Formats: sequence, structure tokens, C-alpha cells
Amino acid sequence: MTAISRPRVLIVFGGRSCEHEVSCATAAGILTAIDRSKWDVIPLGITRDGQWVRVADDPSALAFKDGKGQSVTPGSTRVALTPGEGNLVELTYEGDPNAPGSRVVGVEDLGHVDIVFPLLHGPYGEDGTIQGLFEMAGVRYVGCGVTSSAIAMDKHLTKTVLAAAGINVGRWELVTARQWDADPAACVQRIERLGFPVFVKPCRAGSSVGISRVTCREDLPVAIKEAANLDPRVIVEASISGREIECGVLGSRSDWSTGTAPLGEIALPEGEFYDYEHKYVDDVVGLCCPAEVSPAYAQRIRETAWRAFDALECEGLARVDFFLDEATDAVIINEVNTMPGFTPISMYRQMWAAAGLNYSDLLSELLTEASGRPLGLR
Repeated sequence: MTAISRPRVLIVFGGRSCEHEVSCATAAGILTAIDRSKWDVIPLGITRDGQWVRVADDPSALAFKDGKGQSVTPGSTRVALTPGEGNLVELTYEGDPNAPGSRVVGVEDLGHVDIVFPLLHGPYGEDGTIQGLFEMAGVRYVGCGVTSSAIAMDKHLTKTVLAAAGINVGRWELVTARQWDADPAACVQRIERLGFPVFVKPCRAGSSVGISRVTCREDLPVAIKEAANLDPRVIVEASISGREIECGVLGSRSDWSTGTAPLGEIALPEGEFYDYEHKYVDDVVGLCCPAEVSPAYAQRIRETAWRAFDALECEGLARVDFFLDEATDAVIINEVNTMPGFTPISMYRQMWAAAGLNYSDLLSELLTEASGRPLGLR
């Protein structure tokens, strides 16, 4: 730890994915709730093109306003994390840092970082890439490691691993850019075996961005193109009847009974799905926590969430999303989110609040767990 009395926490947000604005909103929530008497906080934003910049410690500048998200904007300086040392430095440039031939004219040592809290959703943040950077820098961080982050970010790989562990994940097809370019008719034929409607999604995106509900084969090419604009790997999932149930997991706990929270439910009008607007703009429609689920189903879902967390070798936290079809007695995992949203209306924080764990204490538990991990392979 540093010589100061409080461990230094680097809050990293923004990023290069389509979930940039969601990440900023998550940072707004955490900067508001984090216990400053326990943690020394440094906010660090990543611009849409990948530049690291210091950001003012002002949650109101990062939160959604009138349904619109915020962005990290570049300045005249850049920040870097030094390999092997975990020190933060700020570089000052002569003129525009992005201009060809721009020179560094000043370096300020911002001190050692004890823990990183990466509030990055989607590619280049939740997918193991930045976790690898932290490993190389020799600094501890909240959340899953490189491998589990990469697998859980990829919906196809997640389903493959969980299916191998005997967990029901429904039916799906993967469509890669190479497959689609070589023989789109064969891809459509595979998809048709799933039956309509199907859901076409970018394989490594979140927040319901780029998702289409498709009811006939003629609409598949447009939906696949839309998903492929965000990710060349596209997953097509069979429609599943049932209630949409979510389960929060805390890896610092010892078993499913304490390590999973009371369940949340997404309850929307028939024919709708939980899209970006419902998640981050509409703070009323569709959310129920705790969910009204029978004790038997609640235990089954929470135990399955804990099994999935273990099968993917997750650490820290995750939100596991389910379909519950009571008519067929089916409990099906839809996906696993290793860095769920922490906005004021996000389900993860609501579920743990229902368990009696307030927002500030939840953040402290995550940071304390991360600070106790060994560095290197584990």
C-alpha cells in the first residue's frame, strides 16, 4: 500500500466501446457513493479513441441528463500507468498531443496506484484487454481476470463453457465474418433451424446495443449487418419464453447463500425486450426487485448463478441473467456480465440493496477483496 493512510483507487471509465456513455454514468454513481474516508480516489477517463486523461472529480458531469449520456473529452495532457511499478504519470505535450510530431515537454509523477476499479463496459475494457495491462503494470484491480473477462464478454464462448459444465444456455448459432462472406445462405440455413423469432446480437457488446428481434429469414441480412457493425462475430439466439430474471454475485463470499443477492426481474410488455432505453433512460418501466419468485426457483437460480461464476473462474463480481420458464421447469442462463452497470437504476446495485448491503459498503467490499488478491498468476 502507499504511504498515505488510505489506499489509492484509480477509477477508470469511458473507453472505446459503444458503451462509453454507460461507463461514464457508472462512474458518476460510484464517485458519488464511494467512502472517501476509506479510499483515496483518482478519476481517470478514456476517450472514445483510447486516450487516457485526468478527469475532474465531479459526478454530475458524468451522469445521464435528460436521457443523454456524457463523454470523456481529450485535453492537452495524457496519463499512463508504468509497467511493473503501478505508478501513474501525466504527460504534458507541446501543442496538440494528437498532432504528428508532438513532443512531451513535461512529466508529473502522480504516485503509486494500489487498486484500479475499471468501470469499462464492452470491448477494450470488460473483455480482458485492460485487465492484461493491469497485470503487466503489477497493480491489483476489481473484477474478473484476463481469461474469465475475455470468455464472459464473448456470448458464444460463455455459452460453450457453461454448456460444458452442464448448465442450460438455450440454443444459438455463431456467425463469423468469414462464414457470412463465404456462404450467407448456409448461415441463414443454420439460423432457420433455431426457429423464428430469433435475436441477433453482436457477440462482444452489451447494454442491448445492436440487438435485433427477427421474425423472418428476409430480415436476417439487415440484422446481421447491424450487429456486425459493432462486432464481426455475431450470435443468433433462439427465442426463449419465460420471465427475465437477474442474479447478482459477489466473489468475496463463501457460498451461493451469501454470495448471491435477492433476484431482480425484467418485466416488460409482450413483444418488447430490455433494450438500451429501458436500461438507462426509463427509470420506471420493467424493473422489479426483489423478484416475486418461489423459494424453490429462487434457490435454483442463485445456485446456478454461483455455479456459472465458478465455471467461468470469475472474481469480484458478476450479474448472471436468466430466463425462467415455469411452464417447462426451465432455468436458462442468457449471459454473464463481469462488470454490470452501477448507474442509479442499475439492477446489480438494487439487488444487493435488497440484501441489506448499501451502495457504499458494496463498493468497499469489492475494493477490499481486490486489495487482498495476490499479484501474478492465480
